[in-house]
Amino acid sequence: MDYQALYQQKLTTADEAVKVVKSGDWVDYTWCTNHPIALDKALAARQNELTDVKVRGGVTMWMPEIAKAEDAGEHFAWHSWHCSGIDRKIIAKGMGYFSPMRYSELPRFYREHLDPVDVVMLQVTPMDKHGNFNFGLACSHLADMLARAKRVIVEVNQNLPWVYGLTGTEINIQDVTYVVEGDNPPIAQLSAGGPATEVDKAVANLVVPQIPNGACLQLGIGGMPNAIGAMIAQSDLKDLSVHTEMYVDAFVDMAAAGKITGRHKALDKGRQVFAFAAGTQKLYDYVDRNPDVMAAPVDYTNDVHVMAQIDNFISINNAIDMDLFGQVNAESAGIKHISGTGGQLDFAMGAYLSKGGKSFICMSSTVTGKDGTVKSRIVPTLTPGSICTDPRSCTHYIVTEYGMVCMKGLSTWQRAEAAISIAHPDFREQLIKDAEKMGIWRRSNK
Repeated sequence: MDYQALYQQKLTTADEAVKVVKSGDWVDYTWCTNHPIALDKALAARQNELTDVKVRGGVTMWMPEIAKAEDAGEHFAWHSWHCSGIDRKIIAKGMGYFSPMRYSELPRFYREHLDPVDVVMLQVTPMDKHGNFNFGLACSHLADMLARAKRVIVEVNQNLPWVYGLTGTEINIQDVTYVVEGDNPPIAQLSAGGPATEVDKAVANLVVPQIPNGACLQLGIGGMPNAIGAMIAQSDLKDLSVHTEMYVDAFVDMAAAGKITGRHKALDKGRQVFAFAAGTQKLYDYVDRNPDVMAAPVDYTNDVHVMAQIDNFISINNAIDMDLFGQVNAESAGIKHISGTGGQLDFAMGAYLSKGGKSFICMSSTVTGKDGTVKSRIVPTLTPGSICTDPRSCTHYIVTEYGMVCMKGLSTWQRAEAAISIAHPDFREQLIKDAEKMGIWRRSNK
């Protein structure tokens, strides 16, 4: 087959390509760094011709053009699978909504529970000699989504790294409706965060000694997991491996420091496996055609049965708050949505199923509000409306700068005592009174 000839037949402008979108359609922008740019701008220009166009995306890294107009909500409705700060702004504007999920189930959603997508638009790498476009940084759920799409428009960006994959990381020109050559903008970057705070260091000093040589690491989204990862890069640990949902700069730092070899990994030996990646240009340069990394669908990376086969699986995530029962909220402040379940519950369960595996939920003991009020992150019960990301039956290790406790096997009063022991000292007496009122306090002989 003459792939180049087929490419030229399907090559068109963004303005022409988006004419396939009709009022009432479901349009998918895919995921994170792969959201379209030229096509998004062209679709926004058609705003006044369209109504009730429903758009899906997730971990949005820049404000879509379709969401910028004052009356954008009269034409488009945004649906996020996992909220970033940008997604929260779209929701606050009144034109966006969150779609709850365990991230591991998202490919199955497209296979079984969602109607076929009318139009998919996504950034891809340039086509190779075999007619394939690579998804680059976001394998995630894209293959299953594209398999159910009525029309697929790819937007070529020469700056998108080509990432080798397990499966589901490319689409062939034969399965593409239109090809649009974009302006090749730089790939959106996610800040690696500032220097580790004293709280970050205190938490890391508790977690890092729990990680054995040869462990397999997963780091969640957020400053504290990244800070811990950066400190692992400076530790004496060796022969680590990676199996994670999101690949971040801290892994690159660990690899550069010689900490990651993957030689003891039972599955995908020697390969750093992830569902999607976002970070600085350092990360994008590192993963580009690097055989040491491997993109994989999220129903593989986040499958508890896969994690269970990898010994010494270490999962490190963060939280917004936790109650005295051991329930963890990592996605909302009351009814104000912040992020999403993502893969945190998957990894909390999967790590525990691993021989020698451990799951760590890390957080600072307090948070300071915009009004300067200091609040405890360990609370009697979750705030009404807050989401229980990790049920009490699944929490393993909880860590603050004041200590680390294991919740497995503890009764309700033991859980309350353990949680209060790592709360900020200023809040402990009140938490004890709250626990007494709730009937879950029995001071031990410690």
